[in-house]
Amino acid sequence: MLQVENISVYFSGKRGNFIHALDRVSLEIAKGEIVVALGASGCGKSTLLNAIAGFLPIRQGSIKLNGKLVNKAGSDRGVVFQKDTLLPWKSVIDNVALGLIFAGLTKTEARNRARALLDLVGLTEFADQAPYELSGGMRQRVGLARSLATDPSILLMDEPFGALDSLTREQMQELLISVWRRTGKTIFLITHSIEEALCLGTRIIVMSPRPGRIIARYNADFIRQYIGGMDWSSIRKGPSFNSLREELRDLIHKTEIVQATPQKAFANV
Repeated sequence: MLQVENISVYFSGKRGNFIHALDRVSLEIAKGEIVVALGASGCGKSTLLNAIAGFLPIRQGSIKLNGKLVNKAGSDRGVVFQKDTLLPWKSVIDNVALGLIFAGLTKTEARNRARALLDLVGLTEFADQAPYELSGGMRQRVGLARSLATDPSILLMDEPFGALDSLTREQMQELLISVWRRTGKTIFLITHSIEEALCLGTRIIVMSPRPGRIIARYNADFIRQYIGGMDWSSIRKGPSFNSLREELRDLIHKTEIVQATPQKAFANV
């Protein structure tokens, strides 16, 4: 569904030099997967997401979504940022409906679609409120609903829960799982939290420090165990969860070594 093939990204530095942000990154994401990117700050996670979103030019390689070359932003990719970008002068429902109106729907059609999405994220009764009247977690729910409005092929989430308190963050994680189950959306999510990656990802990639490379890939099935009826407390106490958590922690702490000798880096799993 999504094919990232051997892409490299450079930025212009203040002194006229180039900053090598991503180096020959390749990634495939199948329909219905939740792929989570982990890595230390500055490893290129957000750069990769922004390239997939079409916000950044790539120096080499290609990105294709459903066989179509990605070279600019498009409604086939929904983006959720860490900080909500809601318009404070518009109501919650009109924030969600805005992209649909731009896509050509009438205001009535757009609002009906927006109302259904607000129901999906549990905010029906707040449709007519202003964004500044909502909590941080509720605003992120609005952002999630808005990103789903145009029915994108893939949802791109840039540390969407990073600014929330721990309790709200857990609630948002469970909401995302619920939305994923009900919509079947493909998701690419980046986070600094190893535990969040394990709870949400069907697959996890680990990236090295700049220039960012994918140095390891893991399959994970903890989200499916949860959907199958196990509670998170039991899952987190299990040996598989703890073993993979420690392996990921050790790997991320060792990425400076990986950066120095990438040809001897950890083998993909």
